[in-house]
Amino acid sequence: MQASVFFEALDIVGESIIWSGDEHALYWVDIGGKRIHRLEVKTARHDTWPTPDFPTSIGMRRSGGFIVGLTREVCLWQPDGKFGVFAIPEPDMPANRLNEGRVAPDGSFWVSTMQNNLNADGTPKQMDTNTGAVYRIDPSGTITRLTANAYGITNTMAWTRDNRFLFADTLANEIYSFAYDPQAKTISDRRTIVSSFERGLPDGSCIDANDHLWNCRVVGGAAVARFSAEGELTDLVELPVSWPTSCTFGGDDLSTLYVTSARFTMTPEHLSAHPLEGSLLAISTGFRGIKEPKFGC
Repeated sequence: MQASVFFEALDIVGESIIWSGDEHALYWVDIGGKRIHRLEVKTARHDTWPTPDFPTSIGMRRSGGFIVGLTREVCLWQPDGKFGVFAIPEPDMPANRLNEGRVAPDGSFWVSTMQNNLNADGTPKQMDTNTGAVYRIDPSGTITRLTANAYGITNTMAWTRDNRFLFADTLANEIYSFAYDPQAKTISDRRTIVSSFERGLPDGSCIDANDHLWNCRVVGGAAVARFSAEGELTDLVELPVSWPTSCTFGGDDLSTLYVTSARFTMTPEHLSAHPLEGSLLAISTGFRGIKEPKFGC
């Protein structure tokens, strides 16, 4: 498998990429750039929308439009429209911000938090504690905390067919598997399935139709690693960018892996020598992804 640059997005932190089969288009956010992208893969039409705060995640809604995580608020949004506040997972933890977010198979929206590592101008802010947690937001707006506030940089959300929930802590360099109860809407029995993998650190992921996790290896990892649901490395795809951040399967048969990347914290000298950082990549995998769920309202 070989990766190629599909679109030179120049994202500060490209994240949370999803595939809209209805539109044959990709959507993703640029956290540091405070914008949402839309790219039609066949026509190359590219649109962006500014966001009022740092956008951290995006998911599609069944009724049309999107659910979007900002710095602290989860909003409902239509392109060219306003961001309407829908839920605030941690109103009493002002030092935290939202990070990963994804629509779950049951149509709820799961978001995770972390200690805020961004200053108001988008520059890095030092972290000194692990205060991140995972939350489930029901289409009614009900918020349920699923874990303790015990994680560093929260990343990766995927659900297997046998009801395991896969999740990662970037700072710990670990990927976890939880038992997921779709009736009780809870997770339990955390097991570490990947630890101290030597290529960078775990960032965003997606899952394929064989329940294998495709995990972006950020902070110099320059690769996407494919792990079984038990944590066995089965493939490693080298990338022409050093900070891949998030990925999704798209295309007519959901066999192309699209990967976002970041330029965050990189020096002008590094960017001059590596101008593709922050690009969107495409990989023909020979594997198939699964259809992206939509939020149930």
